[in-house]
Amino acid sequence: MPLTNVQIRPGFNKQVTATGAEGQWTDGDFVRFRYGLPEKIGGWEQITSNTLVGAARDQLVWADLDGRRYSAIGTNKTLIIFFENAFYDITPLDTAITGATFTTANTSPTVTVNKIAHGLSAGDLITFTSVTPPTGAGYLAADFTTNTFEVVTVPSQDTFTITMAANAGTTVAASGAATINPYVKVGPLNQTAGFGYGTSGWGGSSGVISTLNGLLQDDAAGTGGSGTSITLSSVVGFPTTGTIKVGTEFISYTGISTNNLTGITRGVAGTRTAHSSGASVEVYLGWGSASLTGGVTLESASWSLDHFGSKLIATIKDGQTFEWDTISNVPAALSTRATVVSGAPTKSVMSIVSERDRHLVILGTETTIGTSNTQDKMFIRFSDQENISDYAPTSVNTAGTFRIDSGTKIMGAVRGKDYILILTDTSAYVMQFVGPPFTFSIRQVGSNCGAIGQHSIKYANGAVWWMGQAGGFFVYDGTVKSVPCLVEDFVFTNKGDNLGLSYANGEQIYAGLNHLYEEISWFYPKDGSSLIDRVVTYNYSEQTWTTGSLSRTTWFDATLYDNPYATEFAASGTATFPTIQGVTNQNGASTYYAHEQGNDQVDSLGNPTAIPAFIESGDFDLGVDGDGQVFMSMRRFVPDFKLLTGDAQITINLRDYPTDTAASSPLGPFTITSSTDKIDTRARSRFASLKIANTSTGQSWRFGTFRADVQPDGMRG
Repeated sequence: MPLTNVQIRPGFNKQVTATGAEGQWTDGDFVRFRYGLPEKIGGWEQITSNTLVGAARDQLVWADLDGRRYSAIGTNKTLIIFFENAFYDITPLDTAITGATFTTANTSPTVTVNKIAHGLSAGDLITFTSVTPPTGAGYLAADFTTNTFEVVTVPSQDTFTITMAANAGTTVAASGAATINPYVKVGPLNQTAGFGYGTSGWGGSSGVISTLNGLLQDDAAGTGGSGTSITLSSVVGFPTTGTIKVGTEFISYTGISTNNLTGITRGVAGTRTAHSSGASVEVYLGWGSASLTGGVTLESASWSLDHFGSKLIATIKDGQTFEWDTISNVPAALSTRATVVSGAPTKSVMSIVSERDRHLVILGTETTIGTSNTQDKMFIRFSDQENISDYAPTSVNTAGTFRIDSGTKIMGAVRGKDYILILTDTSAYVMQFVGPPFTFSIRQVGSNCGAIGQHSIKYANGAVWWMGQAGGFFVYDGTVKSVPCLVEDFVFTNKGDNLGLSYANGEQIYAGLNHLYEEISWFYPKDGSSLIDRVVTYNYSEQTWTTGSLSRTTWFDATLYDNPYATEFAASGTATFPTIQGVTNQNGASTYYAHEQGNDQVDSLGNPTAIPAFIESGDFDLGVDGDGQVFMSMRRFVPDFKLLTGDAQITINLRDYPTDTAASSPLGPFTITSSTDKIDTRARSRFASLKIANTSTGQSWRFGTFRADVQPDGMRG
């Protein structure tokens, strides 16, 4: 029988069933389409052996006035500069906390830092200055002042622990002195759903902690056999009634008087035990109870990074705006921390530079500068031209304000060709420089098209593309349009076995441009996951979609560097930068990669790991006496690869009915090399599909056509 060319169109179609997607590709991973042909994506290599503390949330690559290249990476814990293949810590420091003392235990490296209402949490990073070491413990002031420390535990609101490099030589209590310099708080790792229900776990630890002030005996009533109250060091954050956990014992109470919990009942759902003064006391939530923590940050930590000339501008989402200047202006820049932009608002959603006219635009910011509780997430301020410290409009400057009104909050913004596109949770606005007397024109250009997250927006090929708040993708090229998408249900719908994106963690979504292949990728967390673990990619030139499991928390296109640079987060990883004394894995770690390098994923030591790329087609059948009526027999096929490095596997998957589980043909899978001319097979079924894959390192492929000897083989199985 003559060979038949099985035609398969480029792009994934996941909107239909496998048997309904005849002549189309339906699934794959680590693949793309070029000139209509599927191929394995390029590899990636770890740029440096160091990993960064926390999850990276934004990245910027730019150059100073002398052409030096920098990359800034903002994680949920730090702000880092990458320069000449090394990292530098420029994280701003928060307000100093004075008056701390140290408590040590003989032969233990754990040191307790004592400071009333210190406000720190486990995982926070700090430095010490003005240190007098604890007497007799064997520590020098330099043991504290030359290191960054991680807050390991927080036994109470008045104490926290750190880990020293050496054991203490003796036990001392509340000795020495120090000033604590916390790293500025960026925000939580994960996005939370709201106040009350959803802001914490469904029962258990609440994070509201105090300490016992006095003994609590194992007696028949309250304390000492007759008491009905418990005295704490502080009751800040405690509800008026509730349950506390002291050691393994649960104790309920009905009221609060000064620092006393009154109307107590011992041994609730637990064993009565004795407790010493200073024991940790934590508010405990019952199953299904609302969180007690008010005023929490609802969205995961994020940065907006931009440059004003050679100067880095970095804004913490719902926080302050910082600046850091480069070596061309500050020779000691790499040992200098970022500082607050003088005169700028203190609580804003994000910032962006209007490059053409050199204004710094602050979005979702304060109506009264410096008063954080006046933040209006629809309010915009822009600085005076060439002056990022002047935001008060006057008759002799170009600073100004504007409030947009369609939506409830500004989600994000991106520069277009000669405009800034601002997206709220419902609408799109264009902000354009028009000169005096109004400076900027701001007009609404779209509705029902809000963005899902701050970094879900990307400018490419003369248009702005973004992932929608309520599903779907949009583009602005003069007008707002919905982008047709044949993987839309797979990405946005959570039904059956289909795990679409986690809307509760949509703020983490990061859009990355890879102009080398004319692709925009949206990295997102799937339903049930709190961290990014999926990607959907659109080739805007060929108008094709693919999906996959590549997880990147930030991505910057190849511009000043030859390759795209991206970050991957490991929640259980232990960071190596900055150097942190007593570091644990509670903050996770981010790895920095250069993409489109070779064929494999390569670590900092040059060790390769295979990228398990594959692509699978929908079912095809014989159009004889009806569609799928007649069984087919496939005796042989002729593989055709445009490019094949190493080998590849081809699998012919067979099924008799759409509800059957597809199974490989009897002799498959088939290993293909560049010298393979044909493959003999004993395939027989009503429906067949094609899968191309690779399994080993050093392999790469671009598939061409599939020609097979297919003939009718009866009407019954």
